[in-house]
Amino acid sequence: MSGAVVFDLDGVLLDTEELWDEARRRLAEERGARWPDDAQRTTMGMSSPEWSRYMHEVIGLPEPPEQISAEVVRRLEALYRERLPLVPGALEAVRRIGAARPLGIASSSNRPLIDLFLELTRTRDLFRATVSSEEVERGKPAGDVYLEAARRLGVDPARCAAIEDSENGIRSASAAGMRVVAIPNRVFPPSEEAVSLAAAVLGSLDELTPEVIERL
Repeated sequence: MSGAVVFDLDGVLLDTEELWDEARRRLAEERGARWPDDAQRTTMGMSSPEWSRYMHEVIGLPEPPEQISAEVVRRLEALYRERLPLVPGALEAVRRIGAARPLGIASSSNRPLIDLFLELTRTRDLFRATVSSEEVERGKPAGDVYLEAARRLGVDPARCAAIEDSENGIRSASAAGMRVVAIPNRVFPPSEEAVSLAAAVLGSLDELTPEVIERL
């Protein structure tokens, strides 16, 4: 195929799913609320307005959703600056694929965290478009964030490959009409049904090459 490649951020380039879970869990517990065992799976892929509303309305935090979101982001920013949790091979994969095709990011992370990733890794010039799901109407598994990434890249979604790791992420990219390369998250693995939507399934970013994208 020819076209662009759109990366998810959390779970693909950054090993952050457990950090997100810990930040939300601690905030909930500090407010005297219980963080259910299935809360991480429930919130994976949600936009910040969606998961912060979930924490306010379902978990029972007293602060308004926008304040909850800002506090979680503040805690993640501090962790990123202390030690950015890059997935092994992430920057090498980005440079390898970016040498052949335009790149984008379609992430459920808040805009400040996407920008901090670009700043700390000095990769801003490698990505022609970056989209946070807080900038679109619906978070993953809806296809909105990937459709917006394709629009900003100026490429038909059908000519884009999406690199994803999670249940909702795979479903989102598939709903947008992109060819999905799944690298299943080992801590929060997607279902077999979701993985079946992928055009290719890899074990790690080391296996992601221009040849894999071309075969799509």
